[in-house]
Amino acid sequence: MSAKMVEMSYNGSSPHLPKKLLVEKAADADTKIVQKDIQTYPQPTSDPLDPLNWNRWRKLVILGIVMWMYFLFTYITTTTVPSFPQIQEQFNISYSQVNWTVAIPALGLAIGPLFWSSLADIYGRRIIFIIGTVIALISTIGVAFASSSGGYMAARFFQGFGVSPAATVGLAIINDLFFEDERGQKIGLWVLAIDMGLLVGPLIGGFMDLVSARWINGLTAIFFGVLLAMELVFLPETLYPRNYMLGHMPATMAGSANSDVEKPVRHSVNAADVDLRRTRKLGFINLKPVPGMRHPKPWDSILRFLLMFKYLAVSVAVFAYCFTWYWWILSIITSIPAAYAKYSPQIQGLLFLGLILGTLLSEIFCSGRLTDFIVAKLAKRNNNTRVAEMRLWLAYPAALISSIGLIIWGISIDKSYHWMVGQVAFFLCKSSTQSRSRRLRADSSKVAAGMQIGNTVISSYIVDCYPLQSMSVITFYAVFLNLSAFINPFFITPWVDQSGYTWSFAAQGIITFFAFVPVIACLHRFGPIVRAKNGQPGWVNPEYDVM
Repeated sequence: MSAKMVEMSYNGSSPHLPKKLLVEKAADADTKIVQKDIQTYPQPTSDPLDPLNWNRWRKLVILGIVMWMYFLFTYITTTTVPSFPQIQEQFNISYSQVNWTVAIPALGLAIGPLFWSSLADIYGRRIIFIIGTVIALISTIGVAFASSSGGYMAARFFQGFGVSPAATVGLAIINDLFFEDERGQKIGLWVLAIDMGLLVGPLIGGFMDLVSARWINGLTAIFFGVLLAMELVFLPETLYPRNYMLGHMPATMAGSANSDVEKPVRHSVNAADVDLRRTRKLGFINLKPVPGMRHPKPWDSILRFLLMFKYLAVSVAVFAYCFTWYWWILSIITSIPAAYAKYSPQIQGLLFLGLILGTLLSEIFCSGRLTDFIVAKLAKRNNNTRVAEMRLWLAYPAALISSIGLIIWGISIDKSYHWMVGQVAFFLCKSSTQSRSRRLRADSSKVAAGMQIGNTVISSYIVDCYPLQSMSVITFYAVFLNLSAFINPFFITPWVDQSGYTWSFAAQGIITFFAFVPVIACLHRFGPIVRAKNGQPGWVNPEYDVM
């Protein structure tokens, strides 16, 4: 069948996204699939090998693998926190220097996306996940058996570098699998994984320290081994030549304008008739570029990272979140061993329960699914058009919650509130009370809840701003998110030593609210105008590129 180039309109996240996207399609097919009167994005094909058409359980298993790797992404940075005293003694270093053991893997996490992202757009998601996991596994074994502080730090860097594909490539897999209207919840779960890794790490590390500090990393190596096995068995390639296949196997609608996009009507072309190896038909270990699309150069991820500074909706949102809000969570995590020095590593690990439960509750009730709901409601009132700024409404209460939590947490340390009573009191009572020790648990959960909501909101917003460039957008986000985590441990200990917990954490809370909120309010008001003036990037993800 002859094919021709036609125009496909895109009624997407922003009125300033491209209104016309060139795709190759059959002359007699209609690619426009809508759901609830809003055109779906991405447009599905009728190909059973299209990740959008895979069954729900296959998608959820793959999402689980992505979440497990993203959990380990931050787990490796904090699981050693309860063993800080042993690390100090083993390598004869100061407390400020032992904080660097959290910063160094964060540096690997920041640099890694610049290396892996283009490779994942060339050779596929699966092989990059597998190679990264192998590097992280070997490095973790190196951490466990390091005999010097230099060797320990080097192995920690490669731990972060190896697991770093979880950020950019992980989100790319989510974009491959799910439609835009589903992504808020799925990205929320993905963000939940990174936040839980950050907080569960010290809890598990505290109890593994009963065996030895070395076995903290031994268990981490086991976790990476399990991840590698899951990737080899259950993770197929998800990078899909969508533009090419829309020209050969477009999905068509049956009778109603409101098609079920999960089950598009099959086109007459049989999948076996399309001579193109794709997704599950690729080799077990694919070392060749994924066919059917134009690929970036290996260094394009670095160039596009630099070009992303021009697109202010993304760069301003990322800088505001990373450097006025997110990095303060590292302040709490790295301060706990010193703040509660009289407690054992196991008790210190239990202190993270407040953060863990706050994160879980915020995701269940206030994060991904709620932001999807808000966007859907606002889109109906906006002539069935989604706008990226609709994602930002939850950022305001989240910033306020985090600010309050940071301020009271600092006060609670200087006042020596009892941590266990505080944790129990958070669940038992919302009314005011004279019990001082009730506050500590609430503080931790406020910080965690706010961070979880904020992370989900910002990551969803920037992807919605430029969905056709989602890999470059999330690379920009991942680099600065982890760069902020790398910087924080270098200054937080001297700051606390000089000013005390009350004033240092009060300053952090004030910065979070009074610096972040005005910036996001400006983006909320002027974001569409800024995007219109900036124009569209001169590249797209390879699955949307025309060969």
